[in-house]
Amino acid sequence: MAEAPVLGAGRSVELDGDAFGARFNGPLVHESVRAEFAARRRGSASTKTRGLVSGGGAKPWRQKGTGRARAGSSRSPVWTGGGTVFGPHPRSYTFKVNRKERRAALRSALSLHAERGSLAILDTSAFTTPSTRTAATLLNDWGAPRSTLVVVTPQESAAALSFRNIYRVAVLEPPSVGIADIIGAASLLCSAPALAELTERAKASSRGEDATEAAGAPKAPAKAPTAMTPAIEKAAAPVPAPAKASRPSGRTSASASATDAKSAAESAPKPKAAAKPKLAAKPKPVTATASKPVTPKPKAAAPKRASAKAPKDAATDGEAVTSED
Repeated sequence: MAEAPVLGAGRSVELDGDAFGARFNGPLVHESVRAEFAARRRGSASTKTRGLVSGGGAKPWRQKGTGRARAGSSRSPVWTGGGTVFGPHPRSYTFKVNRKERRAALRSALSLHAERGSLAILDTSAFTTPSTRTAATLLNDWGAPRSTLVVVTPQESAAALSFRNIYRVAVLEPPSVGIADIIGAASLLCSAPALAELTERAKASSRGEDATEAAGAPKAPAKAPTAMTPAIEKAAAPVPAPAKASRPSGRTSASASATDAKSAAESAPKPKAAAKPKLAAKPKPVTATASKPVTPKPKAAAPKRASAKAPKDAATDGEAVTSED
């Protein structure tokens, strides 16, 4: 188990093995540090292309006959004062590192200081008022190499004011501490509350849990299924038939039962459809087709034609008689 001395108290404190006993993962720490440095870049660098540089609208000289190389614009990238090709433009340099990877890198950085013995705890009770001399004396007595990173909480402002003016000493709050800050410092000095926050972050990440779950907080969602089970049973009790009766909002249980009886009565006549042998006896259409050819109409048409021809013959006979006369 790693230990850290308490400056000015003459004692040491055991460190948590989950946060300060991990194996150093160099590639993971390198990726996380790169991500932090990239996120710090403003990304405001900008250059002008040949289309953004002013001027260059007219052709410098004619195409042929001058003995010089042909040119179409004085703002070409090969000309002095011309545009820039493939120059930087405003953009974001950030890239994503998974949460578990960042936390694993934090454990590696803390464990490295614990292994080297470059981690100490600061007793802030000695700093009732800001005193740079007292802070410098503590660092000299400790004998740790510089640069030093001092991590204190916002409530410990007197200690922060005491250390901030010392050469090669940086003062940060726990939420602002990054992996690059811890790795870049030769020694790490934390107050007890600040060390507890860093340890909590590392422990929660190592277990894959949130800080509340790591502290042993009870899980509330266990009550949800018990409250939902009766509702599920009530919804499962009525079969799809009552769903139709439940559409009108003002019906009581008696009306619901009546509607159920009606629905059962409506469903009962359906088997009567089995009496379909009546349809099997279909001789009627056969008789109808047989009766159709028996139509006396064409026979009646024949005498009409004969009667029409008769007067014509009579007329011709009369004319013949007159002619003969």
